[in-house]
Formats: sequence, structure tokens, C-alpha cells
Amino acid sequence: MEVIAKNRLRKPGKYIRLFIILSLLFMITVSIIFIGIYVYARTLGPPALTVSESTLYYSDDGSIIGESSNGEKRYWVSLDDISPYLIDATVAIEDKSFYSHHGFDYKRIGGAIIADIKAMAKVQGASTITQQYARNLFLEHDKTWKRKLEEAFYTMRLEMFYTKEEILEGYINTIYYGHGAYGAEAASQYYFGKKASELTLSEASMLAGIPKGPSVYSPFFSSKNALERQDIILQTLLQNGYIDEQKKEEAIQEELTYVGKFPNANTEIAPYFQDTVKSILKDQLQLDDRTIQLGGLKVYTTLDTEQQKIAEKTVKYTIDQNSDIQIGFVAMDPSTGYVKALVGGKDYDKSPFNRATQAVRQPGSTIKPLLYYAAMEHGFTPATMMSSEKTTFRFEDGSEPYTPHNFNNKYAEKDITMAQALALSDNVYAVKTHLFLGEETLVKTGERFGLTTELENVPSLALGTSNVRVIDMANAYSIFANGGNKVSPVFITKIETSEGETIYEYKPNKEEILDPDLTFVMNHMMTGMFDSGLNGYTSVTGSTINKNLTRIYAGKSGSTNSDSWMIGYTPQLVSAVWTGYDQGEPITLAADKTYAKKVWANFMEDSLKDEPIIGFQPTDGTVGVYIDPNSGKLAANSCDTKRMVYFTKDTVPTEFCADLPKDDSTSDAPKKENPTEKVPWYKRFFSW
Repeated sequence: MEVIAKNRLRKPGKYIRLFIILSLLFMITVSIIFIGIYVYARTLGPPALTVSESTLYYSDDGSIIGESSNGEKRYWVSLDDISPYLIDATVAIEDKSFYSHHGFDYKRIGGAIIADIKAMAKVQGASTITQQYARNLFLEHDKTWKRKLEEAFYTMRLEMFYTKEEILEGYINTIYYGHGAYGAEAASQYYFGKKASELTLSEASMLAGIPKGPSVYSPFFSSKNALERQDIILQTLLQNGYIDEQKKEEAIQEELTYVGKFPNANTEIAPYFQDTVKSILKDQLQLDDRTIQLGGLKVYTTLDTEQQKIAEKTVKYTIDQNSDIQIGFVAMDPSTGYVKALVGGKDYDKSPFNRATQAVRQPGSTIKPLLYYAAMEHGFTPATMMSSEKTTFRFEDGSEPYTPHNFNNKYAEKDITMAQALALSDNVYAVKTHLFLGEETLVKTGERFGLTTELENVPSLALGTSNVRVIDMANAYSIFANGGNKVSPVFITKIETSEGETIYEYKPNKEEILDPDLTFVMNHMMTGMFDSGLNGYTSVTGSTINKNLTRIYAGKSGSTNSDSWMIGYTPQLVSAVWTGYDQGEPITLAADKTYAKKVWANFMEDSLKDEPIIGFQPTDGTVGVYIDPNSGKLAANSCDTKRMVYFTKDTVPTEFCADLPKDDSTSDAPKKENPTEKVPWYKRFFSW
């Protein structure tokens, strides 16, 4: 009996030792696991704090013109740019021990477990701010054990490598406040129309209560729930010593005014321009869609908001809104290539197709300045004379005969100068020039001027029968306007990441591609469309808008059966306008044929009204002399008309108009050639 009693006494001690051993083994195992996790976390290093953030688009003056739109608004700001009231309210209600724990609040965890056991349900949470931030950054919001373990691991890494201020800043910039607003800045703008740094105590305490349940505590869903939640937060701030009783009462009494929209929604102007910018980000700069949408980029563009507003207003009030006519419009700074305004259609909501950058249409006579520049490179001058008469061109290769027609089938029926041919838009003169130079010359010239579409080697190319883009034509004329230096359309000047790192910056590269002297001669010759002194068998093409112009412009209009163009410029600004029907139907209504010139004139006058009047400065290699437009010779006192025309120094005419027979000098009738007179080269060439 004594032995049995001793054995019974030994058993409790045996169990105690076993319990102690097992406990030690468990603690050692847990410690090894914890140390292993700690070493692994250290090896991995700090987790990347990459978060989704809205990409913002800026105009040339730094104002926001739009942002990426996928239903979410995310703006990252530093703690210094967030109201201390909101910071204190967030910490007080979400995690009052935030500054003292290391990622986990074990006291709250224990309390939450007891509360859940008593209620036999999940009734209380114990997640710290760090845990919630880890969840927002790296995890889905499901409630599996796997997600909870991952959350704990990321929480440990955040606490290990980042300061409390960095964690709090990240959390308050990523939590969801409802209505698509992520982070304090977006929420402050949506609910109160102000920056997060400007929030009052009352506004901050209202916002701080929303993340617990945006669909429950948003004042737009339930004013009653929102006010009750605000009262709880103010009481919590009072209990934790952040505010006193007086401030609490003042916050409760303050009447809040809600906005309910994001301010940038109304500033999203120039949608066609922004579409072009986004296309460049993707296609030219090779950024992926997610980076463009949620990469937090700051995209600085060339858009001039004032000029854009003028362009949109001009289109709206010039073109009859009941008309089916459409428009493509581009304005550029010729010295830089910066696109200052762009309109791709009458109504973006009805048709986002961009007629300024995507559509290809026949340019008509707006191609002629490129042709005549090439002609001057081959020895032509503004005074070069050729006959303007109905002509049928026949070709040795068996091609179909070609008969170009002037507008309304009017012809001078005599020789005219290149300057007058350009001002009157004489088609016969243009085709003769084109064929003399060789059809390939204009094709290569178009490439040199930056035309990106393929031009056909045909006689009618001189009259603009090959399709081009509005943006390319604006760029081509910009090369004239800046004195012959190469430019390309620029939409983006700089791109920064959300951290302020510059990942792209436009670098201008000045390259002279045209002869400066010939370019100036061309610029001056293109002012002729507004000069009634060049009227001949018809009026200059700019006569219908001349009375509305207050400064010197160079330009060219153009038309086909289904296209109407006007492109013109000063040294400060170039704008190109196309109007027509999307399906290429003929433009038959008289009003529809006038829109391009009217839009151009109104835009240029309004855009430049506060700018100094600047003309085109003659180059050292040019000379201005008075010419008789009817003869192309120097104007003597006896000549009926005269106009200042510029030439390169080696091409200035030497004969005077007084040398011509008086009875023929100004007649519109065809001139009889003197059989003893030497026949000029161009008449021999065009003997057909």
C-alpha cells in the first residue's frame, strides 16, 4: 500500500515536469519561428510603399486641367499638408496607442477576443493603423486566415523599416472615405471643396468618422449617422486630451457646408487635347495603362487655357450648332512647336474622334505655299510670270489629260506673277509650277515640312488632293513662321512621378531646314491674300475677312468639294482650321463654306489682342522693292499699281513697268506675243 501511495505522489510531479518541458519546447519553437520570420523580414528589406494615385494633367501655367478618371480620386500629400485636427481625430478613433505599440495592440486584441466570445460573433475589431495600412497596401479585404497572417507579416515589416510618421502619412493617404475619394486630400476636396490642410475641427471630426463605414457614415447617405459618429469622435478627442470642452462645443455648433463633387471635375477642359496627351504617353513614351491611370504622375503640357477657351468659344458661336459640319483646329507657338489649343470636333461627348490629329483630309490650296517655296529654291521669284488661262495638260507617258480649273472658272487670260497667283489662289499657275519642278519635288518638300501622310505623285497634288492631318499642316506653317527652323508638335514638356522624380523632359533641338532668306520672302508673299492691291481677275482670297483683321498676318486658305481650310500666322502664333463633313459629303451651303476663315480670324484676333503687333523681319539677304503686280517688273511712277515685294538680293528685277507698251500693260485681254521677242524658258517649256 505504501508503494502504491508513493507512485501516486510521483505522477503529479511527472506531469508538471512534462508540462514544463513541452512549454519550453513550444516557447523555443515559437522563438525560432519568430526569429526566422524576423530574419526573413530583415532580409527582404522595407516593403515598397507604391500606392495607386490619380495622374494629374497641368496646363502651361501650372493649373490642373484634368486627371485620370476610373472612378477613384487619389492624391498624396505630406502630414504637414493635412490639418492636425484630422490627424489627431484619426489616431484617437482608430488607434489611440499608435505611437506606443510596435504594430500590434495586444491589449485591444485580448479585449476584442473576449467581446467576440461573449457575443458569439465578430463584434469588435482590433486592427491598428499599421495593420490597416498593410492591408490597404498589399492585401485584399477578405477575412481568411491566410490574409490575416500576411497582414501580420507586412505589419511587422512596416514597423521595422518605417517611422510612425511615415506609416501614419501612408495610412491617411490611402484609407477610403466613400464616393471614390481615397485619402484625406481627395476626401477634403469632395466633401468640403478645400485642401486637407484647411479643415476645421468640426470638418475633420466629421471626415474621421467616415472610413468606419462610408455607406453608413457619409453625410450624403445619412446625416443622422454622420452627426452621431462625429459626436463620438469629438468625445474621444476630449477624453484623450487633444481638445477641451469649449472646442468640442464649438465644433458641434459649427454648421457644415458640403460640396459633393471633386473640383477637378469642372476644370477638365480640352478633352481632345488630353486624349492626344494620353495617346503620346502610351504610344510614344511607352507607359502602361495602369501607370497612366493610377501612377500618380504629374504631366505638364503645353496647353494655354485662355487660348483653349477662346478656341472652344469661337467654334461654339461661329458654327451653327444645327449644322452637321465638323471642325479640326490647332494653334501652335511657332518658335517652340508647343500646341497651345486644340479642338477635335464640335462636341466631344457626341464624338470623341479627333479631327485635328486623327482625320486625314485633302488640304486644297493650303499646300501651295510648300510648292512655291520649293519653286523659289529652283529659281522662281515672286515676280515670275506665267499665263493664267484654261489649260489641258497632256503627257507623253499616256496618262489621262488633266485640266485644272480655277474657282468659278475665272482666269486672268494673261501672265500673272507668283505673288498674285498665290494671293488669288490660281490653280493653273500652281499646276504649271508643279509639273515644271517634277511631281516628286513637292512630295519630298512635304516630307521636309513634317507631313506624315503619303503624298501622291500626280499633277493634282499641287491643288492639295492628297490627304493630310490638321496638326501636320499647322506644324508646316510653323516652320515658315519661325524663320525656317524645324519644329514638331509638342504636347508634353515634363513628366514627374508622385515622388517628384522627372522621368521625361522635352529638350528642344534647333535645326535650320529652310533658307532664311527664301523663308522671309515666302512669309511676305503669304501676306498677299489679305492685300487688295493684288486683286486681279478676282479678289484676293482673304478679302471676306479682311475687315475683321487688325494686324499683319500671313496665310493661305484652301478648299475642295468637301473640305474648307484656313491656315494663318504671325511670328507669335499659328492656327490651322479645317471644316467639313465626316463622311466627305460635298459642302454645298454657302454658310458652311465660310466657317473656316471666320473661326480662324476670330480666334487669332481674340488670342493676340493683348500682344504687341509684330511683323516678319526682313533678313540681311533680302531686298524690298515696289513691283507692278500686272507685269512683275519694278514699279515706275507711271505704273497704275504698285506693291512692296521682297526678293533675295540676287533675284531683284531690273526692268521697269514703264518699259511695257502702254496699251497692254493693264489689259485683261490675252497679250499678243512679238515674234521677234525672245520667248522666256517657261513659255517654251509650257508650249502645250
